[in-house]
Amino acid sequence: MDALEHAAEITLPDQRVAVLGDVHGNVGWIRMLARALPYLAPDVTTILQLGDWWMPPEEVDKALTETGITGIYVTGGNHEPWGEITPLMNKYPGEAVRVSKLVWLLPRPARLTIGGRSVLSLGGAASVDRESRIEGLTWWPDEAITDEHVADAIAGGPADLMLTHESPANTPVRPVREILRTNPYGFPKAALEASAASRARVSKVWDAVRPELLAHGHLHVGAGGQTADGRRVASLGREGHEWNLGILDLSNLQMATPSLAILRGLANDDDGSRRTREQRMNSVAESVHSGVLDGLKPTPDALRDARDYVDGVRALEELIDDVRRRHTRDPEEKP
Repeated sequence: MDALEHAAEITLPDQRVAVLGDVHGNVGWIRMLARALPYLAPDVTTILQLGDWWMPPEEVDKALTETGITGIYVTGGNHEPWGEITPLMNKYPGEAVRVSKLVWLLPRPARLTIGGRSVLSLGGAASVDRESRIEGLTWWPDEAITDEHVADAIAGGPADLMLTHESPANTPVRPVREILRTNPYGFPKAALEASAASRARVSKVWDAVRPELLAHGHLHVGAGGQTADGRRVASLGREGHEWNLGILDLSNLQMATPSLAILRGLANDDDGSRRTREQRMNSVAESVHSGVLDGLKPTPDALRDARDYVDGVRALEELIDDVRRRHTRDPEEKP
């Protein structure tokens, strides 16, 4: 892995970007997204990736050749080749490093400006499965978020958007809290303690810089939630699962998460026969799923209206207003 370019400042004009969760080196998944993106979001040129990337950069470049993507900015996860990444990043302290035509690795922490928004990236996380891995081959202690990373992130001041791999400890995302509470995979006590300490460090930064939106991966859960003081958290799923990809509007920090069915439908629409209907489906998904990321849940009436729009019965303006204003409810509210 070589540095092709390095930069102390990253400033991008984008008004919409793609946010991508864990991909775990799955080039096939990137190829599928590359087929869908030109129809899903033709204006998007930047991908913000939330860790567990571990991808051959040249193959990613090749896969995205026919898209409008001009840059991928990676917030490191725990499952990364830190044995290569750390020595490379140490040559350029505090700077982003480009390792292929498209792929940039972000330092810990990193500050970016995108669409006029202040963005904080804080990579790293604790591997709860490290006992099944080999140190120096499939696991490195460098994955950890350190106290120095935390201090540097806080010193940079407030941010509008925070990108992490690790979840904050006091997350408002209910499915994430349930996983952390139940430990469904039976990870050992030492691993859970390391994970808790890692999440506490993320929370310390989150509470200090107070972003309107924090987006993370790591837990392989697609869901969202909102704190009592209005801060939102978006948890993105892993490759091949729901909510792995989001389209983020920088003007209002709202994220739409197209469904897996829509992504695959667009990617496999070779003759274009389904494209018009798929585009309507995508518009519906953007409205409904962005509401879910705010901690809301569509009602049966909203889903019926969505079907009317997909079938050409109702206009888009009517549908979006109804779904966002009238047809959402708190997940704990009974129908």
